[in-house]
Amino acid sequence: MLKEYLRKIDEVIENGKYQDTWKSLAGYRVPDWYADCKFGIFIHWGVYSVPAFGSEWYSRNMYIQGSDEYEHHISTYGAHKDFGYKDFIPMFKAEQFSADGWLDLFQRAGAQYIVPVAEHHDGFQMYRSGISRWNAYEMGPKRDIIGELSEAARKRGIINGASSHRIEHWFFMGHGREFESDITEHEKYGDFYFPAMPEPEHHDLFSKPEPSREYLEDWLVRCCEIVDRFHPRIVYFDWWIEHSAVKPYLRKFAAYYYNCAEEWGGGVINYKHDAFQFGTAVVDIERGQFAEAKPFLWQTDTAVARNSWCYTENNDYKKPDEILCDLVDIVSKNGRLLLNIGPKADGTIPDEDRKILLEIGRWLEINGEAIYGSKVWRYAAEGPTKIQEGQFADGVHKDYTSKDIRFTVNNGFLYAAVLRYPRDGSVTIESLREADASHLPLFHGIIRDVDVLGSDEKPVFSRDEKGLHIQTRSVRSEYPVVFRIAMD
Repeated sequence: MLKEYLRKIDEVIENGKYQDTWKSLAGYRVPDWYADCKFGIFIHWGVYSVPAFGSEWYSRNMYIQGSDEYEHHISTYGAHKDFGYKDFIPMFKAEQFSADGWLDLFQRAGAQYIVPVAEHHDGFQMYRSGISRWNAYEMGPKRDIIGELSEAARKRGIINGASSHRIEHWFFMGHGREFESDITEHEKYGDFYFPAMPEPEHHDLFSKPEPSREYLEDWLVRCCEIVDRFHPRIVYFDWWIEHSAVKPYLRKFAAYYYNCAEEWGGGVINYKHDAFQFGTAVVDIERGQFAEAKPFLWQTDTAVARNSWCYTENNDYKKPDEILCDLVDIVSKNGRLLLNIGPKADGTIPDEDRKILLEIGRWLEINGEAIYGSKVWRYAAEGPTKIQEGQFADGVHKDYTSKDIRFTVNNGFLYAAVLRYPRDGSVTIESLREADASHLPLFHGIIRDVDVLGSDEKPVFSRDEKGLHIQTRSVRSEYPVVFRIAMD
C-alpha cells in the first residue's frame, strides 16, 4: 500500500499546478477566505488525556527515569514493563464525546475554524486509517474522531483543519529503551512504538541518526491520507518538520496538498520557524506573537492553560480577559488566534475550558465587527505596554493600561479597542490628534461620529493636538472596550 500511495502522490504532483520545488511553491497564494479568519479552536485530545498528568507529553516523559511523570506512573499504574503507554488505549473510551455538542460550543465561542490533532507525537491516530491499526477507529473509542469533527464543522460553516505532530514520533518514545519497559516489545515496522530512536540534543535540526527514508515515506503517506480522507482546509505542523532530512518530503506534501486543495477553494499550511520558504505557507508562533504589524498573514497558537495543551487535573488556566486582549492585539497586527482546549478522556470539555470559550463568544457577539474580516490600519497600536516578540512568551503577564489601544478597520469604520477600560470612562487616543505647530498629525481625516460597541450610550468626544478625547458615563467592562469611529 505504501508504494502505491507514493506513486499516487507523484502522479498528482506531476499533473498539478504545484511541483515539489520551492520555486514552484513560491507561486502559492493564501486564499482569501483565510484572511477573514481571526479565531479558531485547537484541540489536543488523545490517549494522553487518560493519565491527565503533567502534559500531552506524558507518553515521552513517563519513560524518562526520575521525571515527575515517571514516578507518578510507577506509583499509579505500576512498572513500565507491565503497564506501558499502550495500555492506556483501552481506557480511552470517549463515551461522552459528541462532535455536534463540541461544534455547538465552538460556534457559541465565535470560532471560525477548528484544528483537531489528527496524530500527536505518541503515534496514535485519531481517525480511521489504512496505514496503521493503532487508531481511534479500531481501538479505544472505536470512532473516526477527525471524520466526525470535520463533518460537524462543515454542517455549521466552520472551516475544518487537522494537525500532524507525527514527525517527532521518530524520537518521542526513545527513552523507553534505556531501562526495562514495554517499548522494546514493539520493533516491527508500523507498530505503535516504532522507531523509538534516541532523542536529539535540543531537538537538533541535523541530528544523527536522521529520520530514515522508510520513516519519512510513512510520514508523508500518513499526512496525505489525512488530506484525502478529510479535505482539511488548514493543515498545522509542529516544529521538527524543519529537520534537513524532512525538507524533500515536506515540499512533496505541500505540492500534493495544494494541488488537491485547488478543488476546495485553496488550502493553508501552518508552520513554525523556517520550516518552509517564506511565502509558501503561513507562519505560526507558538505561545507568542509579533510585536508589530506584519504585511503578511500569520497565526498565534496558544492554550487556555499555561502548563499543558491537554487536559490535566492541575491545569493553570488563563483568565478570559487575558486571552481577549491577546486576540485583539494579534488581529490588529494581521494575525489570527488558534486557541487550544483539552477535553477529558471521556469526551467532555472541562468546565473551565467551556467557561473561557463562552466568555470569548459573548465578547465577540458584541465586538465581532472589529475582528471578523477586519484589516490592519496604518497603526496597529499605541500605549506603553510592549509585547515580547517570539515564541513561548505567553507566560509573561502583560499589565495593559487604559492607554493601550489597538486598531482595526472594517466596513468603512476605524475600530479602537481599549484593552483596559478606565473606571472614570475617560480615554484619549493620541494617534488621532490634530496638527499643531510642533508636529504633523498622525491622522488627517475628519472624525464624524463615535459609538461604543455593545452600549446605547452616546459618548462625548472632542479632538485637539493631544488626541481624540472620548468620555463615557456608564460603560464598564473587565474586557476590551471597542469604539467604532466614523471618519471622512
